[in-house]
Amino acid sequence: MSDKISVGLFGFGCVGQGLYDVLNHSQVLEASIEKICVKDQNKERKIDMSNFTFNHEDILSRKDLNVVVELIDDANEGFKIVSRAMNNGVNVVSANKKMLAENFEQLYELQKKNKVALLYEGSAGGSIPIIRNLEEYYDNELLDHIEGILNGSSNYITTKMEVDNLSYEEALGLAQENGFAESDPWLDVAGFDSKYKLCLLTIHAFGIILKPDQILNLGIQNISFDDILYAKQKDARIKLVAKGYKSGDKIRVYVLPQFVKRGKPLYNIMYEYNAVEVEGAYSDRQTLAGKGAGSYPTGSAVLSDVSALTYGYKYGYKKLEKMIRNGNGNGHYDPSSMLDTNFELKVYVRYNDRSSLDDLEIVSIEEEYKSPHSNYIVANVKFNSLFNLYNKREKDLFVCVVPEE
Repeated sequence: MSDKISVGLFGFGCVGQGLYDVLNHSQVLEASIEKICVKDQNKERKIDMSNFTFNHEDILSRKDLNVVVELIDDANEGFKIVSRAMNNGVNVVSANKKMLAENFEQLYELQKKNKVALLYEGSAGGSIPIIRNLEEYYDNELLDHIEGILNGSSNYITTKMEVDNLSYEEALGLAQENGFAESDPWLDVAGFDSKYKLCLLTIHAFGIILKPDQILNLGIQNISFDDILYAKQKDARIKLVAKGYKSGDKIRVYVLPQFVKRGKPLYNIMYEYNAVEVEGAYSDRQTLAGKGAGSYPTGSAVLSDVSALTYGYKYGYKKLEKMIRNGNGNGHYDPSSMLDTNFELKVYVRYNDRSSLDDLEIVSIEEEYKSPHSNYIVANVKFNSLFNLYNKREKDLFVCVVPEE
């Protein structure tokens, strides 16, 4: 590809505008956004309307574009756009983590079939270059563990509740005012956003493609002051943590709130910042941190992908391709069989009605507290049974992992 890049952009929301701004201030990259496709014809834009179109074909039918950048919030439409572009032989950059996670197997095949690049650094961790690091720095490293705070909105909310004694509703309102949370924040606070990102990190860290519905996610939407206070008493903070780690020849993955003790790297990750810890057999544990929410941090990650295309960069997927070649020791690649959900996990569960715990398989209770105001247990439970709480999602129930010392 030439040093001069012509870009077709889908979406001009928070990230799209961020990309437009950081691109215009780029010191090195010679790139121009030729046309921007948006959905809302009545929305006011900060740049001249001659830059916009409302017809996908005005971008997808062009022969003079080097890159299609997809930054919309509709996973189904995003998949159609990305697939069409790659089938046309055009490289693609995306930050649509839901679209990528739900359709990854097909997208992987489309890259190979059409000999094009699909880059998506901005989809996981905002400004943190975690995917590129997993692909390049850790490509030959035997990784044992990856975990992190992958959603800036949720981290901002728990920080404001702890530091400023705000209620959940007040903290959420501030997150929305500052552009860290969407008008409908469910995907953020319920852990879905982190789960989609974890799907992508699992591919690059371990070479395993998992479907989103295979990964448990319980969020912070039911958090209360009682939970924050309990964490403080234990010299800890509550963080929504996405985690994947090896157990023998299998992998355990989930997205759950977690008590993070003082002194741990994630303890000091506050407000809209994200962080990812990576632990390898030889490289030990390292932490990458940066802004995980907002227009410019994610826009800069997208721009980095666009820039990488100028020197022909593609993801190598070394670990994934090795797993596909070797299969599960018998030449058959079956990601589901590599997933371990049959283990015990220590959790704090705050509840109002004890019947809310009926579907939870409790192995042993280490601590229990009852009062007219709040009740909780700290117990070892069967991990599989936490999916029952996922399906119920009572308003009075909050679950938080209690890490082993």
